[in-house]
Amino acid sequence: MTNAAPLLLACVLVAPAAATGAAAPFTARQGQAPAAQAPRPQAPPAPPDVAAAPADAAKTPSGLASRVLEPGKGEKRPGASDMVTVFYTGWTTDGKVFDSSALRGRPSTFSLDRVIKGWSEGVQLMVVGEKRRVWVPEALAYQGQEGRPKGMLVFDIELVDIQPNPTTAPSDVAGPPADAKRARSGLAYKVLRPGTGTEHPRSTSKVTVHYTGWTTDGKMFDSSVARGKPATFGLDQVIKGWTEGVQLMVVGEKTRFWIPQNLAYDGQAGAPRGMLVFDVELIQIER
Repeated sequence: MTNAAPLLLACVLVAPAAATGAAAPFTARQGQAPAAQAPRPQAPPAPPDVAAAPADAAKTPSGLASRVLEPGKGEKRPGASDMVTVFYTGWTTDGKVFDSSALRGRPSTFSLDRVIKGWSEGVQLMVVGEKRRVWVPEALAYQGQEGRPKGMLVFDIELVDIQPNPTTAPSDVAGPPADAKRARSGLAYKVLRPGTGTEHPRSTSKVTVHYTGWTTDGKMFDSSVARGKPATFGLDQVIKGWTEGVQLMVVGEKTRFWIPQNLAYDGQAGAPRGMLVFDVELIQIER
């Protein structure tokens, strides 16, 4: 969250991506061999039952069919507007890949109220750690939209994480609760999930984080979670409350901060005013 960071008004959608594409052209100088290139990521091959759901697939009244490939370890299932992090691959029924997180080499994060109906319904059946194959009829997919894959679509999905929709403010957004810790500066904070690391960043460290920020009336004004991509920045380039607060954290930790105005934007024009509330997850520290 930089001192002049743009405010987030974007949402993350599941959009089809090209499964294949021409590699960037390379012309070697005469007498030189082309430089070695890293192998391009490959999508998984189509499953043998890609053409139609097998007899043992579970079916819902909407027409969605699914089959658990690997049970999960969690108990909680996502709600209709929750943010989920997933690995997935999508095929048409003739076995052609039209989108895959494997091609990007990382999972995708998005809100279940921003995706096709079959995805929203299917992922809500899952628990964290579960892998499931879903057969999505066209009526629950793109419904013949121009430029979108047509007909029934088949997805293999692994549910990695569930997070509340960042547009839904926490119940204590108006002010720090009694069990929140307070620093001399006026910063208040509460650990929501302990971390796995032992090292704390310094005031000059570069960190990678997921975060969401609200004003005390519950309005979200910025969120890397909603963008589906963590943010990386130096702790000497952000508001004072962030510089102080993130130094208290370790990797893997998720903490809620209540940052008074004098440690936030201090009344800057165009920036959110008053005390600000942030949920921050520290993903990585770079010295």
